[in-house]
Amino acid sequence: MEQKQEEARILKGDICYSTDKHTLKTYADSYLILEGGLVKGVFHEIPEQYRGAWMEDCTGHLIIPGLTDLHVHAPQYAFRGLKMDLELLDWLDTNTFPEESKYKDLDYARKAYNIFTDDLKRSGTTRASVFATIHIPATELLMQLLSDAGISAYVGKVNMDRNSPDYLCEESAMKSAMDTAEWLSKTQDAYPHVKPILTPRFIPSCTDELMSMLSRIQKEFHVPVQSHLSENLSEIDWVKELMPESKFYGDAYNRFDLFGGDVPTIMAHCVHSSPEEIKLMKEKGVFIAHCPQSNENLTSGAAPVRLYLDEDMNIGLGTDVAGGANLSIFRAMTDAIQVSKLRFRLLGNQLKPITMEEAFFMGTKGGGSFFGKVGSFEEGYEGDLLVLDESKIPHPQELNLKDRLERFLYLSGDEGVVHKYISGRKLF
Repeated sequence: MEQKQEEARILKGDICYSTDKHTLKTYADSYLILEGGLVKGVFHEIPEQYRGAWMEDCTGHLIIPGLTDLHVHAPQYAFRGLKMDLELLDWLDTNTFPEESKYKDLDYARKAYNIFTDDLKRSGTTRASVFATIHIPATELLMQLLSDAGISAYVGKVNMDRNSPDYLCEESAMKSAMDTAEWLSKTQDAYPHVKPILTPRFIPSCTDELMSMLSRIQKEFHVPVQSHLSENLSEIDWVKELMPESKFYGDAYNRFDLFGGDVPTIMAHCVHSSPEEIKLMKEKGVFIAHCPQSNENLTSGAAPVRLYLDEDMNIGLGTDVAGGANLSIFRAMTDAIQVSKLRFRLLGNQLKPITMEEAFFMGTKGGGSFFGKVGSFEEGYEGDLLVLDESKIPHPQELNLKDRLERFLYLSGDEGVVHKYISGRKLF
């Protein structure tokens, strides 16, 4: 018999979670208590008032917060691992745009999105911010499938009315904006676990007229925003040509009030952000989605993550499938560490590599905070968690919990997730 979400439940195991970017809390053989879908705390002994509550005994297993993917393209999942020797703009023309055009066919979209949602459900990801395509029926299908799978997500119908192939370009700014407003009206409260997010693909694909309309739509519907920022040097030069009045790439969004502040905003990549752009991102509270594997694959570069962390900016991790070839945020954590090491060694600019604790923080509480109190086991946080099985990576030596967690990030990843909860709901 399934337990009701509002009832208290206890999970016993070896518990690890972040309270900040430097602090990894570890509790061996302890108790995580959830009630009403929220964390009540982590305890060495069960408090009196919870004795007799339903308990799942995961003794010997690591229990960690669920992972957040701040940037993933669902329609690109079908071609992950292909043409990875191209740079961003060529890759978009060769791979991305032809594939995304197929989603006007709802049968194709259903086949592809079922594969994506099934794999995402089995992964360590509990929260995600997802790009769809320009096609409303397929986008609504994706939202329904994610909600049915139990994943908590934002999903965006993409806007693009210029510099796109004829087969994947909306006919006008007005049509794009009207379709977007209609889609928001239908979906804002339609799904239990999935909400819409405004998604101008990036400045090169959206006219000023469309951006102005999207700004008005945002103010009407009060939805968050996601897009791309300073990913590639050629892209940055292109933005300068298209909007010469903008001081820098981020200013092009800011001129339309779509860059943080009162508008919760995710900007993916931020590989080549200027000091002025970084200053504005910090002032506006923009969330950075660091996508290290994609930045490697598409020859974009290595983002200055150490700087973003040291400046206490909002930062999480993204897989950026299919720029990244893997859905695993565990993999994104280890890639983030490795890329920061390469940046440090090759550039020698005093930005020291990031630590395991910082990478784990970005994949849990750092990115999760875009969704609210998500990504930690501090009291009052939502009950997103994973139970991990290390049996396929045995070791002869005694390891502490931090060492076991680090080995899991590098050696096991999503295959080792045996149980998954979101807001106290058990998915498996």
